[in-house]
Amino acid sequence: MTYSIVARDEQTGELGCAVQSHFFSVGPIVPWVEAGVGAVATQAQAQISYGPLGLDRMRAGEPACEALAALVAADGKSAHRQVAMVDAQGRVATHTGAMCIREAGHRQGDGVSVQANMMLRDTVPDAMVRAYESTSGDLADRLLAALDAAQAEGGDIRGRQSAAIVVAAGDPSGRPWQDRRVDLRVEDHPDPLAELRRLVQLRRAYDAIDRAEHAGLRGDLATATAEYAKAEAASVGNVEPAFWFGVGIAMSGDVERARKVLAGPFAAHDGWKELLRRLPAAGMFPDDTQLIDRLLE
Repeated sequence: MTYSIVARDEQTGELGCAVQSHFFSVGPIVPWVEAGVGAVATQAQAQISYGPLGLDRMRAGEPACEALAALVAADGKSAHRQVAMVDAQGRVATHTGAMCIREAGHRQGDGVSVQANMMLRDTVPDAMVRAYESTSGDLADRLLAALDAAQAEGGDIRGRQSAAIVVAAGDPSGRPWQDRRVDLRVEDHPDPLAELRRLVQLRRAYDAIDRAEHAGLRGDLATATAEYAKAEAASVGNVEPAFWFGVGIAMSGDVERARKVLAGPFAAHDGWKELLRRLPAAGMFPDDTQLIDRLLE
């Protein structure tokens, strides 16, 4: 009832999993990813424990093939499961049980495995691998391309409902909250892949805001302004990046440009104006009444 992909980016070492299904809230079930360890997709008549147990085994040093083989051997219903793993060295392993609903199958590439069951056509796995291997961009871009290719081949025979993507760093930092580069879910949507792409784009916008804020705090206004510009470009339909972009421009001294950028958030509702007034007390904007009044005009 699902198609998914697990992969390791050979350039960055990042590990990821992405999935789409006609099933509510697939995100908590299928994708399991840990920085420096591996990625697991568990689906069909999904046994969720393949995720955490697979990561446990790979963390302990077992290659993906041994970890998966051990779990399949201990599973009395393995014929109904479909599971894929990739470890931190890019070794992949995949199991498609003989009782998975057709069309069911998987394909492997260099550091990547794609798998699908209950598909409209048996061409889905090949299309996914081709899309992943031929797409440029970062790991998230390539994972999304594979999902789009599956849908273009007909996807899940029942249609579409939910999707998810998780990407983690190649090397753990000791701070798991920083190691998740992307962790997004679409629980229920008529076009989950389009919505997932929108969320990935918005995630990148907020990452740029975070970089801009750190640059601003250390006094690097040029970098802050450049990052806010990236955020604005990536956040279609969301006024928050525009607000912080305008704030950064104002702090750099370009008041007239800041006024134009801030006009959008201010037109959305008055809360953005009040937020600007509160920033000086938090040390996030100059305590300059004339400047604030000029921006609010």
